Amino acid sequence: MAEQHPIALQRPGSIVIAVLTYRRTEDLRMVLPRLAEQAHSVSDAAAGTVRPQILVIDNDPAASGRSTVEAVAAAFKPGLITYIHEPKPGIAAARNRALAQSAFADLLIFIDDDEMPYGRWLAHLVNLQRATGASAVVGPVISDYQDEPDAWITAGRFFERRRLATGTPLTVAATNNLLLSVPKVRELNLEFDERFGLSGGSDTLFTRQLVRRGGTMLWCDEATVVDRVPTMRLTRGWVLRRALRSGNSAARVSLELERTAGRRLAARSASLISGLIRLAGGAGQMALGLLAGSTTHEARGFRTAARGLGMASGAFGYVYQEYKRM
Repeated sequence: MAEQHPIALQRPGSIVIAVLTYRRTEDLRMVLPRLAEQAHSVSDAAAGTVRPQILVIDNDPAASGRSTVEAVAAAFKPGLITYIHEPKPGIAAARNRALAQSAFADLLIFIDDDEMPYGRWLAHLVNLQRATGASAVVGPVISDYQDEPDAWITAGRFFERRRLATGTPLTVAATNNLLLSVPKVRELNLEFDERFGLSGGSDTLFTRQLVRRGGTMLWCDEATVVDRVPTMRLTRGWVLRRALRSGNSAARVSLELERTAGRRLAARSASLISGLIRLAGGAGQMALGLLAGSTTHEARGFRTAARGLGMASGAFGYVYQEYKRM
């Protein structure tokens, strides 16, 4: 499995499915066969006009996923699954490696290694892009819990995500279920900012830049993936740290988008004010919940306050580094 040069995909209609991974070999064993099914179903439906390939980007310096990917790939047609080792730390570096390796492709689809595609996931993404010419298409992510979360986490809606009508325009998205038009990405001169590689937010910045530079991003509600949430994430500490990180990266992205000192000052002020309002409002709701014995008010107050604290700290340039590399 070569890993030094871009995949030779030069025919119109070529598709790459990129799976970014870091020390999750069991997840890879589960998801790769499902992605192979998705690739075959699109090829069959299109009568050979597309050539889906699966690209695994291993961001572990120790290349721990290599043997697993090679073992799974051996059960399928040669060339369907390709392993790439990207030792540079940070998810942004892995995302950029996927872009580089797919330089000749028409479409690049990102999916996380702990997610499972559902139904005709790939076909729905591709069909909407083909019908509209969108620069990007985004699908929903549904959480599936290893263990039932406690009432506090459920009440706080920590794992609830948006659902929209298909065709709804978007201004921001994550890469956990994202299709990109590779020619449009090249035209807009886009890549993932590796300064956000260990803090999170490079996908937020990338998609906001895509729309700011004239690209279109649409929602496809039928293109569903299921996110398998392990027990270790079902704690109050974990979900609150994630809320803080989300607010922190959102503020930092807003600053990065502005090119002049005046506009950066305005963005900094807006993030600070918004963060402080959320922090105060969340603290008030939290206190109300504690006094009234309302789990819902308490949990949602904590969530709002954590995001507000993240925004306020991000406005001052503080970087909350959630992702660790040992």
